[in-house]
Amino acid sequence: METKKYPLELNTMPGFAGSSAYYLRYMDPHNDKELVSEKADGYWRNVDLYVGGTEHATGHLIYSRFWNKFLYDLGVSAEEEPFKKLVNQGMIQGRSNFVYRVKNTNTFVSFNLMGQYEVTPIHVDVNIVSNDILDIEAFKNWNPEYKTAEFILEDGKYVCGWAVEKMSKSMFNVVNPDDIVEKYGADTLRLYEMFLGPLEQSKPWDTNGIDGVHRFLRRLWNLFFDNGELAVSNGEATKDELKSIHKLIKKVTLDIESFSFNTSVSAFMICVNELTQLKCNKRSVLSDLLVCIAPFAPHIAEELWHVIGNQTSVCDAKWVSYNEEYLKEASFPYSISFNGKSRYVLEFPAEAGNQEIEAAVLSHPNSAKWLEGKTPKKVIIVPKKIVNVVV
Repeated sequence: METKKYPLELNTMPGFAGSSAYYLRYMDPHNDKELVSEKADGYWRNVDLYVGGTEHATGHLIYSRFWNKFLYDLGVSAEEEPFKKLVNQGMIQGRSNFVYRVKNTNTFVSFNLMGQYEVTPIHVDVNIVSNDILDIEAFKNWNPEYKTAEFILEDGKYVCGWAVEKMSKSMFNVVNPDDIVEKYGADTLRLYEMFLGPLEQSKPWDTNGIDGVHRFLRRLWNLFFDNGELAVSNGEATKDELKSIHKLIKKVTLDIESFSFNTSVSAFMICVNELTQLKCNKRSVLSDLLVCIAPFAPHIAEELWHVIGNQTSVCDAKWVSYNEEYLKEASFPYSISFNGKSRYVLEFPAEAGNQEIEAAVLSHPNSAKWLEGKTPKKVIIVPKKIVNVVV
């Protein structure tokens, strides 16, 4: 049988140049005479923001910058630099789990008991481990070699060891996102990924903390319901409720601009806890909360948005703005110290002056014990924080 021969493809331009300069066509997509016209829409002059992993630095960005400068020298590209801002997201590392096999046996000893034996650590599939507790039956079915394995347990459980390593199939620490979504939902997965740490830093994937994020979403849901029944009112928001929601709006607005998504998730948790303690069910407050959390947890936000009577998507809602007036503190707690040692706390109005604060502290019943009838040598007041009485 005759072997067919094909010519070697020597034209690498489409892959090399095309993938490096494709964004320039967005400036002038209907121009069939040139790559881009000098009269093209100024909005597309270069890329506002490029988000990619560090591997893009050599895999794409160097080539793209080379071609952009080359085209700029030819008078084709409108800007010398192709990207205004670059953000490299960190790598998600794996959290490996280990079981400990007693040497020359098919017996596995739990983590906190292994010091009594000579053991060999073995990587185990993280998908059959929950909060470092091994699913023994799943482990036996995972590998025929372990079908007849025996286990030395602690408190009736097999506790695995762990380490942070690069995600790899050989280390059995690759987490299937489909399994997380199936068990917890997509919003929990999204929030947890953002909650792991700053965007630019590498961070370990640790499913042990995902339960907390899931519980947070349940608390968010419960703000809207009472014993399973929708319990959202049209009442006017209280001062404390307005302070809580506007504090959140300000934090999330600034965090999104700086890509600080992990601290936004913390702010959501704080706000939901505060609103729960205040027993807030005001539609105006909860609506603003849903608009804020929609970019982070779009599915639950969309569901609740319609539950409270909206006909359009929460994604089409106007972003909420914060009012600094609601964020002003009416009073501040002062730590009252004597000779530098904190003894008790007093609350003072924000407008209280130093003379008023000093008089209140020295006449307070709690101060008598520390003054011991002496006249203070000096009273030092750090506004909105500390009063230190030097005796």
